[in-house]
Amino acid sequence: MEPVVDLLVVGGGVNGAGIARDAVGRGLSVLLCEKGDLAEGTSSRSGKLVHGGLRYLEYYEFRLVREALIEREVLLAAAPHIIWPMRFVLPHDSFLRPAWLLRLGLYLYDHLGGRKKLPASRGLDLHRAPEGKPLQDRFRRGFEYSDCWVDDARLVVLNAIGAAERGAGILTRTECVSLRRRDGLWHAVLRPAGGGADRAVVARAVANAAGPWVDKVLTGAAGLKSGKKIRLVRGSHIVVRKFYDGPQAYLVQNTDKRVIFINPYEHGYLLIGTTDIPQTGDPDQVAVDPKEVEYLCGVLNRAFQRQIGPQDVVHSFAGVRPLFDDDAANPSAVTRDYVFDVDDEGGRAPILSVFGGKITTFRKLAEHALDRLRPFFPAMGPAWTAASPLPGGDMPGADFERWLAEFRRRHPWLPEALALHYGRLYGTRADALLDGAGSTADLGRHFGGLLYEREAAWLRAQEWAEDADDILRRRTKHGLHLSPEETLAFTQWLDAAPAPAAQAAGR
Repeated sequence: MEPVVDLLVVGGGVNGAGIARDAVGRGLSVLLCEKGDLAEGTSSRSGKLVHGGLRYLEYYEFRLVREALIEREVLLAAAPHIIWPMRFVLPHDSFLRPAWLLRLGLYLYDHLGGRKKLPASRGLDLHRAPEGKPLQDRFRRGFEYSDCWVDDARLVVLNAIGAAERGAGILTRTECVSLRRRDGLWHAVLRPAGGGADRAVVARAVANAAGPWVDKVLTGAAGLKSGKKIRLVRGSHIVVRKFYDGPQAYLVQNTDKRVIFINPYEHGYLLIGTTDIPQTGDPDQVAVDPKEVEYLCGVLNRAFQRQIGPQDVVHSFAGVRPLFDDDAANPSAVTRDYVFDVDDEGGRAPILSVFGGKITTFRKLAEHALDRLRPFFPAMGPAWTAASPLPGGDMPGADFERWLAEFRRRHPWLPEALALHYGRLYGTRADALLDGAGSTADLGRHFGGLLYEREAAWLRAQEWAEDADDILRRRTKHGLHLSPEETLAFTQWLDAAPAPAAQAAGR
C-alpha cells in the first residue's frame, strides 16, 4: 500500500499553496498536485493588488473588507519584497457617486481594519495637485488613499516554496483524475501531464482548492455533489505604455457604476482592468474579447487627456474568477467572500472544497479551512502563518529599502536595475541565487532585458519552472521586456537545455 499522507491538496493557485504551507507547518504531512503550472490559472491573472476592496463597501461586505484590510498589513510585513504600498487617486465624477459617499467610504476604509502602516486618505484639488495633471479638466476634486501592490504569481510560488521547505510534496503538471473513499481513506490517482505512469496516493483528507475547476474535482474526480454553486466570471486586463509622471495609480468610475484600476506596472507600463463578464465556456480556454479591450480603453479615455485605442495595447490577459454564487444578478455584485463545503464519511475521509475567495484573504482562508479540518486532526498544531515571513521576506523591520541598500553593498558589481530586479523577486534568497558570482559575466548568457542564464537555471531548479511561459510570464515578467527575437532565442535555449535535477524540496 502507498504511504498515507494526512492531506492531499488539489490545486496550485494561491488558496491551494496557502493551505499546503499552513497545514505542513501545523504538523500534517501534505502533498499538493496542480494540473498545470503553479498560478497558471486565476492566481496569475489578477489585478495584482492586496487591497481591502473599497467598492465592496457598496455591497455591504463589511466583514470581508475588514478581514482584507487586516490581511493587507499582515502580508505587507510577511513579504515586503513582492508587496509594497501604492497610493490611488480617485477623481470625483459629479455625475456618478456623490462626494459625501466617497468620503464616507474612505473613512470606513481608513478605520475598519485597524490601519497602522499605511497613510490615511486625503482630499485633492486636482487642478493644483500634480496627480490631477493627466486627468481631464472636468475633474476638479478627488481623493487619495492607500492599498498595496503584489506580484500575484510570485505570492503563489513563495507559498509553495514555504510548504516544500517544511516537507510538503509539490507536484506540478499532475492532475487528480480520480478520488475514491475506501476504508476511511481517500485513494487518489494522479496523472502526469507529459505522459508516464499514473501515481497512486492515499490521503486521510483532501482539500479541493481547484478554483474554477472545483466542481470538476468534486463531481468528476470524487463523484460527489455539493449544495453550493460556483459562478465563473471573466476579468480581463490590458497593458499599455505609461503616459503620465509619478508613482500613483488611479481608480476611475465609469457610467455603468463599475470602477477601473490604472496601475503603474513593470517600469514603464500601465495595467488597466478589470472587466466582469460571465464565463460560460471552458475556463482552460479563457481569452480577452476585443469588446473588453474597447470597454477598458473607453473608460480610460473618459477620464484621461491621453486617448488610447486597441492599437496601443502591448499585452493583455484574462482570468476566470471562481466566485461563490450568491444569486446576484450583476456579476460585479457577486460576493468576493469565500465559503467551504465539507463532505465526510462518518467522521473520516473529509473533502473540503473552497468556493470563492480573493488573493488578499488567501492566508486567512487557509487558516479557516484548517479550522474546519481540525476535528479530523485533533493533534494538529495551532495557526502560525500570521507572524511568519514568506520565503525571502525575512527582512529586519520588513524594510525592503534598507535591505536592498545592504544587498547592493554586498554585490557592488550588480547594475542598479538588476539589483532591484533580484531583490524584488527573491528578497533574501537573492544572495543564494548570486552565490559565487562577482560580475555579470558570471551570470551566464544574456538573453535581453534583465534576463540571464543563471536566473533561468535557478527558477528551473528551485521554483518548478519548466517552459518559457513559466519563466517569462509567471516567475518573472521578463516577457514584457524582450523582443520577439529574444523570446524565441530564449525558448530555443530552454528547450535544448538539460533537465535539472529534481527540486531539492517538494518533488
